[in-house]
Amino acid sequence: MFRRKIYDSLLAWKMRAHGTTALLIEGARRVGKSTVVAEFGRREYRTCIVVDFMKPNKKVVAAIRNHPDDLNRIFTELSFAYKTVLHERESLIVFDEVQRCPQARELIKALVADGRYDYIETGSLISIRMNVAGITLPSEEEAIGMYPMDFEEFLWAAGDEVTMPMIRTSFEARRPLGADIHETVMDRYREYLMVGGMPQVVAKYLERRDFAAADHAKRMILALYRNDISKFAKRSAAKVRRIFDGIPGQLTKKEKKYSLASLGKDARRRTYEDAFLWLDDAKVVNVAYNATDPNAALAMSADDATVKLYSSDTGLLLSQSLGDSAYAESELYQAVYSGDLGINEGMVMENAVAQAFATNGRKLFFYSRYDLEEAANRMEIDFLIRRGNVLSPVEVKSGKNWSKHSSLDKFRRKFGERLGESFVLYTKDIQVRDGITHLPIYMAMFL
Repeated sequence: MFRRKIYDSLLAWKMRAHGTTALLIEGARRVGKSTVVAEFGRREYRTCIVVDFMKPNKKVVAAIRNHPDDLNRIFTELSFAYKTVLHERESLIVFDEVQRCPQARELIKALVADGRYDYIETGSLISIRMNVAGITLPSEEEAIGMYPMDFEEFLWAAGDEVTMPMIRTSFEARRPLGADIHETVMDRYREYLMVGGMPQVVAKYLERRDFAAADHAKRMILALYRNDISKFAKRSAAKVRRIFDGIPGQLTKKEKKYSLASLGKDARRRTYEDAFLWLDDAKVVNVAYNATDPNAALAMSADDATVKLYSSDTGLLLSQSLGDSAYAESELYQAVYSGDLGINEGMVMENAVAQAFATNGRKLFFYSRYDLEEAANRMEIDFLIRRGNVLSPVEVKSGKNWSKHSSLDKFRRKFGERLGESFVLYTKDIQVRDGITHLPIYMAMFL
C-alpha cells in the first residue's frame, strides 16, 4: 500500500474519539478509501471486518435491515460471515461504500452508543436523496474527505522522501531553489500531472514508468465513473453525463466558467441543478464558485449560478481530453512532458491548482466581473483563498506571458487595503516582483 496522509487523520481520530464517534470518509471511487482503511484496521486493531456493500453478504445485510434493535445478532452474523472474532474495544468494523445500504449508516447511532467496537464508513454520493431517503442521519459521524494522491504522496510512491521537505523549506523562506533543482522538480511535477493521483494508476505507471499503461488505467476509471452515472444518477443520468463529458472543453476556453449554452440553446440552470450536485457529491469534480463580493466572507457572496468545474484528478482530465485518441498519438501528453502546453496551458495547470486546494480542504472560489462601461472593473481572478484572516488572490500562469497580470493588478488596486499576500503560480522559480509573490506551481499545496 502507498503511504497516504489520511492515515495520520485516522490514527488521530482513533486516539481522540475512543469509540464515541464513527468516522465517515467521503471520496470518489478509486481514490484508495477501502485500501487505506483496511490497512489501518489491520495495523491498529486486533481484528477488523470490512463489509463491502457493493458486494455484501446477504445475511449481514438482512440482519442490519430487519433486526436493527438486535445488535448481538448483527455482531454474530458479522463474525460468522467474515470468519473473524470481534474483541471489545480492540476491533474495527468498516462499512465500505455505505451509501449502498442506508440502513447501515442509520445504525451507526446505536452502534456507537453500544460502545463495543470502533466504526469507519466510506462512501461517495453520501448526500443525494436516494441514499438518505427514509433514514435519520447519525450525529455521531465525523466526516473527512479523501482525494487522489497529491504531489508529495506521488513522490513517496516513487521512493523520494527528500524532495518535498526541501521544497517546503524554500517556500517558507521565500527563497529560490536554484535553476537546476527547480527544473528537476518541474520535470517530476509534469510526470505527476501526466499520471495523476489515482493509486491504481500510479501503481501501474511505476511498474515500468509506462505512460501508456497509466493512460489505459485512467480510461478504465473514467469508464467506471460513466457507468456509475448511468446506474445511480437515475433520471438525471443523461444530463450528468453531458456535463461530465463537457468539462475538458469548458476548461480549454479563456473564460473557464461552465456555460450551459454548450449543453443546448434551451439549457437552464434550474433544470441542470441536480446534475451539477450529483457530480459534486460523487467527488469526481471540484466546483469553484464566483465570490461576487471579496469584501465579505467568500461563502456568503458565492454565486451558485456562476461556477467552474474542475476534474478531481488532473491525470484523469488529460485522458478524458483525448477522447478516443490513442496515448501514442497524443500531442497533449507530449506538450505536458515538454512544458509547451499552448492553448491547453490553462486547462492543465489551473485544474492542478484547484486539485491541490481542494485536497487541502479549501472550498474553491474565484472572482469574475464583466463591466461593459468601465474597463477598470473587468477582471478575472483564478482563485481567492483565505490565509489566516486575510484574502489572497491567486493567478495561475503557465505560459511565457507570466509577467502580465492585468486582472490581478486591477484587483489589487480596487481591494488592496483588504488583501494579504498576492500570488502568481507559474513554471519558474520563486521570486517577488512588483509586490507579488511568484511561486512554482508545485508549491500550490502549501497555500
